[in-house]
Amino acid sequence: MLVSDAKAFKDERFADSVVEWQSIAEPVQPFLRDVASLLERQVEAFDPEIAAYTRYALGNQGKQLRPVLVALSAEAAGNVTRDHVAVAVIIEMVHLATLVHDDIMDEATLRRKRATLAANWGNEISVLVGDCLFAHALTLAASFPTPLICRAVASATNTVCGGEILQTHRRLNFEMTREEYFKVISMKTAELFALSTELAALLAGSGTEERRALREYGRALGTAYQIFDDCVDVFGTEKSAGKSLGTDLASGKMTLPVLVVLEKATDEEREKLKELISGWRPHYFDRVLELMRQYDALRDSQRVIWDLLRQAEGHLQRIPAGRGRQALTDLTSFLGRQTLELRAG
Repeated sequence: MLVSDAKAFKDERFADSVVEWQSIAEPVQPFLRDVASLLERQVEAFDPEIAAYTRYALGNQGKQLRPVLVALSAEAAGNVTRDHVAVAVIIEMVHLATLVHDDIMDEATLRRKRATLAANWGNEISVLVGDCLFAHALTLAASFPTPLICRAVASATNTVCGGEILQTHRRLNFEMTREEYFKVISMKTAELFALSTELAALLAGSGTEERRALREYGRALGTAYQIFDDCVDVFGTEKSAGKSLGTDLASGKMTLPVLVVLEKATDEEREKLKELISGWRPHYFDRVLELMRQYDALRDSQRVIWDLLRQAEGHLQRIPAGRGRQALTDLTSFLGRQTLELRAG
């Protein structure tokens, strides 16, 4: 991308953002510390012989985005309680279980700047550890007085796993449509974002309309985040991402940057892309990246992300103004600017 062109191509709403992650997360640090403490204590629920595995998996948290969503949504909907801490732990456990399984399927060796569970102990142990985390999360959800929490968590977990199955079915399916792609990421990623915001509102005692608005906000934000993550896999750096890159290409996943090239390329170059991904070798990465540059795959993907973030902000207009709502708006601004900072090379 030419420098002059890069300056012309930007979303002013997000380009002008000065929001930093610290300013979003700092006000909810006490909440996040409570979540981390309760999450750490969950290791005690497992047999001592497997505690090392679960401790390793549960200790691999990043920005704690889902717990942050729970805290901010609770504040926007009313107030934060101890029940919100428990729900954040449950959702984080489900999320971490999906990461353990993702790393196995993607044959990833690095996650958040350290070796994956599978890289350390192999696939068999990792599959079972992920299963244990899923099961324990549901056990915690069942401890709430109302069955609504457990039902919601079980339903969301089922949706997430279903999304992973659909994504696996669609590997190397070069006829996959954008509609199918969005269905997959809505199930496997956006569902937990939506669960975080919806349950936070429910436990804060908000009404049906506010719960629906926050759920839709979470879904739009989660969809945008997954597209951003798909772009990072190609246009990011391993140092900044803290994980193995190119794993989506290596595993034949159809992500939005790939779909853009398949939609816009000539027949000859489309066949070239199919051949490279089908017979993947690490040194093919630069050739695939060149095709993505040629057909502006990053630009097209950025536009989709920004549109979803604007949709998310629109849903927030249906809840009362206040610090919580502003913090959720700041979160979209942060992701929007992070998206702008991706470079095609």
